[in-house]
Amino acid sequence: MRTSFGKRYAERLRPMVADTALLLNKALDAGKTVVFEGGQATMLDVDHGTYPFVTSSSSTSGGAATGSGVAPNRFDRIIGIVKAYTTRVGAGPFPTELHGEEGDWLRARGFEFGTTTGRPRRTGWYDAPIARYSARINGVTDYVMTKLDVLSGLEQIPVCVAYDVDGVRVEEVPVSQTDFHHAVPIYENFPGWTEDLTAVRKFDDLPKNARDYVLAIEAMSGCRISAIGVGPDREAIIVRHDLIDS
Repeated sequence: MRTSFGKRYAERLRPMVADTALLLNKALDAGKTVVFEGGQATMLDVDHGTYPFVTSSSSTSGGAATGSGVAPNRFDRIIGIVKAYTTRVGAGPFPTELHGEEGDWLRARGFEFGTTTGRPRRTGWYDAPIARYSARINGVTDYVMTKLDVLSGLEQIPVCVAYDVDGVRVEEVPVSQTDFHHAVPIYENFPGWTEDLTAVRKFDDLPKNARDYVLAIEAMSGCRISAIGVGPDREAIIVRHDLIDS
């Protein structure tokens, strides 16, 4: 009976088992667009993240090649996702983390709670050195910035441009996790805006201060910002550069 059951089970599974690496490469050979979606985030990567506060897998773009069987030279676009501020789930270094009322305000405005667990996310200001690090490690060609609308109403918006580590200005993410843990953010403040952004669909229609904020972050982040999320709806996005070739 066990043997018979095992055979029937194997027969049912057989249609779902395939050489996915072969299928993906054939699709690329045929000129089709193949999209890979990464999980977690760069700073949680087992090799390049804030070890030991990381996941157990490769969450950088290199992990897509390792996991799929598609060679790295076949990827022609690497899209990174950044928020207009910074969040983190769980323990680990977070130089720009906000505590008290500011952190609570940003968490509430951005609905920064786990989708399934409801767990509050840690929140903080935008960290340009981390964005540059992520762009470099992943070979990011385009950034998509989400939740720009969350910052509406702030008089000043701080951006971390470097760190102070034991009295020394450090422009990039420290190699030593001890140094990163003790890094104090050095901020540059940008004027905020009061307008509601959720109906804006063109970059030039954003308030001047919002445009200046995006352009300043783009210059600091080592990669162009090709799309900007301005609201929770699917259509609430500004496209500056096409992400997928038609």
